[in-house]
Amino acid sequence: MNWFQIKAFLKYKKVAKYKKGHRIHPPFAFDLVRHIFYDKHPYYHFEEIDQIRQELLNSNDKVIVKDLGSGSKKFADNSRKIKDLIKYNSTPKSQGELISRLIEEFKSKKIIELGTSLGIGTLYLAMQNSSSQVYTIEGCPNISVIARETFKKAGLTNVKQLVGSFESQLPEALNDLSEVDMVYFDGHHDYNATLKYFEMCLNKASKSALFIFDDIHWSKGMDEAWNKIVQNKRVSISFDLFRFGIAIIDKNVLKQHYIVKWP
Repeated sequence: MNWFQIKAFLKYKKVAKYKKGHRIHPPFAFDLVRHIFYDKHPYYHFEEIDQIRQELLNSNDKVIVKDLGSGSKKFADNSRKIKDLIKYNSTPKSQGELISRLIEEFKSKKIIELGTSLGIGTLYLAMQNSSSQVYTIEGCPNISVIARETFKKAGLTNVKQLVGSFESQLPEALNDLSEVDMVYFDGHHDYNATLKYFEMCLNKASKSALFIFDDIHWSKGMDEAWNKIVQNKRVSISFDLFRFGIAIIDKNVLKQHYIVKWP
């Protein structure tokens, strides 16, 4: 963690509450925290994802990374071991499993992921429902090749890979979909970029769409972007879980924001 992240984490630890839904009064938000955030039910695909993750963690192969986003605070150059990318860049197990549960709860079928990396996060998006459509965008061609192998191992047929910048590829994904049920913002952690892509996706958001933002306290800019997203009039309920944030779009409930102690 950098100094900003340390301060943000200490603040989160001080103010986070609502563990297991305690003191959340609207039934919708209470049920979500109580029964989805803290659910331990192991869906069938979690074990398979764990196995694929472990295979990649055991790999000493290297890949040359072309970073189109905000760069890395972890790596000094563009030559990186696959196991290090999995360790530091892939969606963590607990986070991915919660995202899968949310997709099941909200019946999300039209999904966009900004930032494929090696494809672990995509597995949590796509394996929950084989009839869903998942568009995943990755800026680095070399990374995309490895992600494609990840999808083959999992037997996925419902993932469409787009390679290039978010700016160039996101409009293509949005044009292909009549509406968007879920967006996972997992790349280009920058104030202006995050708000720009949020607004683009908001134009296609379905009723009660899920927008999930990774690394909301990664930097001062990301922190400010997240706060602005929370205040958007179309965001009905939002949850800050420190590492990532969840925004629910156009849900017909009283606007609320919760900083939840999780896990």
